[in-house]
Amino acid sequence: MKSGDFVLFYHSNCKPPHVAGIARVCREGYPDFTAFDPNSHYFDPKSTIDNPRWIMVDIEPVISLEPVHLADIRRNLEFEEMPLIRKGQRLSVQPVSAEHFLMICEMGGLNETPP
Repeated sequence: MKSGDFVLFYHSNCKPPHVAGIARVCREGYPDFTAFDPNSHYFDPKSTIDNPRWIMVDIEPVISLEPVHLADIRRNLEFEEMPLIRKGQRLSVQPVSAEHFLMICEMGGLNETPP
């Protein structure tokens, strides 16, 4: 992910899971400092400053969308190749094709390219 890239902001830990908006990467990947903190829920003893196992990016909000529910994405056969709906996908960050990105924007009420 590069600075300026658009991302779909997806709420996975809620009922129902859904895409809530569009954000932009404002800082490219850097070591996830929470992995170094033994008091953090995300602490990873195998991750070190010299050899980080986890990388994070910073994002900034661009625009909210009407919620695009996972169930609606699953029902649309045009999304069948999207990693989000494949069984067993647990990645926090997944690639989204330009075509799928625009389709989700339209489903969320945005009928133009994001600002």
